[in-house]
Amino acid sequence: MKTATLERKTASAKAKHPTELIRQIQKGLPFSDLKVLQGSIDMPFEQLAAKLSISRSTLQRRRAAGRLSPDESDKVLRFSRLLRQAADLFGDIDKGRAWLKHPQYGLGGAVPLDYAETEIGAREVENLLGRMKYGVYS
Repeated sequence: MKTATLERKTASAKAKHPTELIRQIQKGLPFSDLKVLQGSIDMPFEQLAAKLSISRSTLQRRRAAGRLSPDESDKVLRFSRLLRQAADLFGDIDKGRAWLKHPQYGLGGAVPLDYAETEIGAREVENLLGRMKYGVYS
């Protein structure tokens, strides 16, 4: 199951304490974490990179270096966290992935992954998932 793979292979699963997670982000996650996210979210690599604000040339440099920048690492973890939350809510990674990719009434018709390009938007997506979990969907 891809959720288990995502949780095993991303830094968020490896880091038990927020301090450790912050250190990993500051150091920069391995490029392989971006590959794991791409496979889990089932989106073309270039399209995912664009959502993470990574240009094609920067993507090539990161691939060669084998490490993401702290800002890019933070965004990878943000998307991983949302995918995990959506998969948990819907009980299936495919359903969670589909929900993240389609316009949602609770976000004013916005696509959750588009909203999640900023931290504030990601929080709104998380809030919506939380409201849905507890039956307060509006």
